[in-house]
Amino acid sequence: MNIPDCPLPTQPTDCITLAHGGGGRMTNRLIESIFYPAFANQWLEQAHDGATLPMPHSRLAFTTDSFVVSPLFFPGGNIGDLAVNGTVNDLLCCGATPLYLSAAFILEEGLPLDTLRQVVQAMREAATRAGVSIVTGDTKVVEHGKCDGLYINTSGIGLVPGNIEIGLHRVQKGDAVIVTGPIGNHGVSILSTREGLNFETTIESDTAALTHIVSNLLAGVPDVHMLRDPTRGGLSSTLNEIAEGAGVTITLDEQSLPIEPPVRAACDLLGLDPLYVANEGILLIFLPDEHAEQALHIIRNDPHGKGARLIGHVTDDRRPEVLLELALGQTRVLDMLSGEQLPRIC
Repeated sequence: MNIPDCPLPTQPTDCITLAHGGGGRMTNRLIESIFYPAFANQWLEQAHDGATLPMPHSRLAFTTDSFVVSPLFFPGGNIGDLAVNGTVNDLLCCGATPLYLSAAFILEEGLPLDTLRQVVQAMREAATRAGVSIVTGDTKVVEHGKCDGLYINTSGIGLVPGNIEIGLHRVQKGDAVIVTGPIGNHGVSILSTREGLNFETTIESDTAALTHIVSNLLAGVPDVHMLRDPTRGGLSSTLNEIAEGAGVTITLDEQSLPIEPPVRAACDLLGLDPLYVANEGILLIFLPDEHAEQALHIIRNDPHGKGARLIGHVTDDRRPEVLLELALGQTRVLDMLSGEQLPRIC
């Protein structure tokens, strides 16, 4: 009897799929195969949340991001404050003091003006909290059905102090790995709102600009090596990017991971792994282990950092991978997100 072949599922290689926007392995493949070869230069090769650019008397950090989240409003925020906070945090991860943003809007025909007013007001309030100004922008309108209500692109610039050096090249064996707050809140908030899921507790997005945490940390700790915000692809995918870029092994302690009970319960119910769920208001910090306790003390003094935890260390500098030490002593390899787990989270 002939048994038919059952081929493994494959991803299309000749067109864009949703997985290309998920922040995981397919996103990286797209960047490395198309964008990096086309735009190759020494600043792009920094492979960071933004580029640090030389200026006559200082260094300039520059970043850009687009926001296509659905729904536009969700517990804890909306697309407007998300756009401001995300761009500010990318500048902060370069070690910069954020200064100015641009905002470009793609508006769909039929979008209520009251919706736009609420989004713009949220952007204004978020910019004020973050200490930045929105100084230029652009507006385009497309036909009904050509846009999901409203898309926003924001770019930002900031200045990097001369004594700050943040980058993959500084990550090294022995570094402590700190996360500034609980993981998975944003992605679960978006999913539950989009799908109309009712949990016993409302799970709010963690979207926030972490200006004060970073400025206080850089002022109080003499040697921060790396900052990164684990947005698309979640904690695991972001750590894999760092491990591959720095050529190191990162080992996490499962029991130290900060996951709030409602988020863990929702992920269990929906079959999601919180390590791959998006975040919008936390940072990963790499620094020498001897400064970890001092750093945690500084971070926890901020309202957005009260849930900060030391979650692991850089344990080897010969093999790029991320490992998770489980409660019963086993070790699990954490890979990068290979597909699209949760569409449209930013």
